[in-house]
Parts: sequence; C-alpha cells; structure tokens
Amino acid sequence: MENTLRGIAVAALVPLTLAALASCGGDTEEEDGESPDVEAAAPAEDQSADSGINPILYYPDRLVETAPEAFQVRFETTAGDFVVDVTRAWSPNGADRFYNLVKNGYYDGVYFYRVVSGFMAQFGMHGEPQVQIRWSRARITDDPVALSNRRGTVTYAKGGPNSRTTQLFINFRDNSDLDSQGFAPVGRVSAGMDVVDRLHSGYGEIQEQGGDGPRAYGITSQGNQYLVDNFPDLDHIIAATVVGPAGG
Repeated sequence: MENTLRGIAVAALVPLTLAALASCGGDTEEEDGESPDVEAAAPAEDQSADSGINPILYYPDRLVETAPEAFQVRFETTAGDFVVDVTRAWSPNGADRFYNLVKNGYYDGVYFYRVVSGFMAQFGMHGEPQVQIRWSRARITDDPVALSNRRGTVTYAKGGPNSRTTQLFINFRDNSDLDSQGFAPVGRVSAGMDVVDRLHSGYGEIQEQGGDGPRAYGITSQGNQYLVDNFPDLDHIIAATVVGPAGG
C-alpha cells in the first residue's frame, strides 16, 4: 500500500522534473526520445486547429477564471460516460484549475494511463508534448483537505507541497489515509461510477513504480502516440464538458 501511495507522487513528479530540466537547459534525453523544447514558440493558430487543440492551452497563465461555486463535468470516454460534481469550497484552487482546463478542452483525448485495480485511476497528462510541458510548470497552491478520499472522489496527484498541475485520480475505494498527506479532493463521481470501474486496468502499475504499464516519461516526450503504439487497450476521454451546476 505504501508503495502504491508513493506512486501518486512519482507519476506527478516525472513531468515536473522534465520541465525543470528543460527550462535550465539540462539534458533530458532517454533511450526513447528527447523532451520537447518548452521555450519553443507555440504553433500558429492554423496548426493548432489542424491538431484539434485549443490554442489557448499553450498559455496556462491566461486560464485563471474563477469557477462557479458548484458545477458538473460530464466525461464521455471509451468506456462510457460519467459525471463529476464539483463544489468549489472543497478545494478552491483545485476547482478553479479544473474548471478552466475542462472549459478549454484540455482533457479531450487524454488517457487514463495509470489504472490500478482496487486503488485508483489516474489521468491528466496531455497528448501533445508541448502542452504537457507547459502545464507541468503551472503549479497551484495546495488547499486544505475538506473532503475525505472516499470511493468516487476525484483528487489531484502531486509530487510535494504546492505541486498540483493537471493530473487527477479517481478513488476506486476508501483511500482516506491520503487525507493526512494533503491530497484534497476537488469533486466526486455522482453518476457512472460503474463506468469508472470498467476502465481498462490490464496493464497495471506504471513503470516508474516497477509495473508493466506506461512510462510517464514516454507520454511527456512522445504524447498520446506512445500510448497508442504500446498500450492500445487503455481507455481515454473523448470529451469533458461543463454541463451545469452540481446536482442539476
């Protein structure tokens, strides 16, 4: 159990470390490729349109809208649909970040790359390396834990104090032992938890944690193509949409 919990931090830290190395001019080359240049100019708008990526996602500092006090997000996935209710008071900084990401299409096409049966399903690494690197540097301040990590809650992964960015996980079980470690849930699944339970978990733990699943570095350096080529059975988000107030 301790190793699995530590893995949440490991998976969150990998893109943070790569971003820090890239910004310092460090060598992040590994056997399967190089980390993209985070200082490179964002693609022209016509190129972004061709890729289906909202151009504003290349500029994290522009997405700072305050979230509604309560809202719902519908996830359309390859396993089916589920709905997450968010109450801003549970995690104000986390809710604001989540709202901006969903509203601007960040999670569309994103994979559930780490699904550990009986523990949690993690997602949030963007399929376009330049977008992923930029957001891995856009950290938000921690929120106090106001809601326990019970089954169905949705919580940010983090690699240390004030290190939350875009990655979240959905708890498959009561993981309330995460509460004392500062993992503050931002929402909870209000419909479709059976869909979450069906997310493909056959690849197991990520390689950084000693498993046979994906390498977080592989996603950062190669994007979704790495997952398509090597882990074709993973489920992914087709679209995530703000659909209304929580409970609406």
